[in-house]
Amino acid sequence: MLVVPPRSGLRLRPLETRRLMMHPLDATDSRDFWIAVEGSRAHLEPWLPWVPFNTDLDSSARYAEASASDWDAARACRFVIRDKMTRKFLGVIGLESFAHLHESVELGYWLRVDLCGRGLMTEAGCAVIDWTFGPVNAHRIRVAAATDNHASLGVIARLGFRFEGIARQAERCNGRWLDHAVFGLLLTDPRSTLSST
Repeated sequence: MLVVPPRSGLRLRPLETRRLMMHPLDATDSRDFWIAVEGSRAHLEPWLPWVPFNTDLDSSARYAEASASDWDAARACRFVIRDKMTRKFLGVIGLESFAHLHESVELGYWLRVDLCGRGLMTEAGCAVIDWTFGPVNAHRIRVAAATDNHASLGVIARLGFRFEGIARQAERCNGRWLDHAVFGLLLTDPRSTLSST
């Protein structure tokens, strides 16, 4: 069975890497979340169907509150990614679709447009994967990205996921159907040589 550590402990001692710190997303992050989404809207909308519904600070607050509830109910764990030195909000990485019986989760993430191309999401992903296969006790992590979302596919490749197939027209986003490339990583798979520390 999956184990979901309490949010309070990760607020006090967040996941850390060389450049990043990650703590559970909750209502205290609402304003930073809204500013980051609004500033990166054109970059995010082609790939993430929830972005058009994040229309104001109130909608960001509702999402942050729902994220805290999802964590407490062991449905999902979403982390805010912040710069370790400045505490600037960089994006979100999370585990979705908890299948407790099968010890399986799905990985999702997004990053502010002005911070792409610096290896930050790969760094965050390594730390979250270590945490998922460690304290969370997962056996499998699934991740998917649109077949033409080359930046996301690059992150997935660097994290060591194995290609499993194409899910045709898996998601309707920004007025078009997206085919998804689907990948998996098992606890028993050889891991990427990248380090989160």
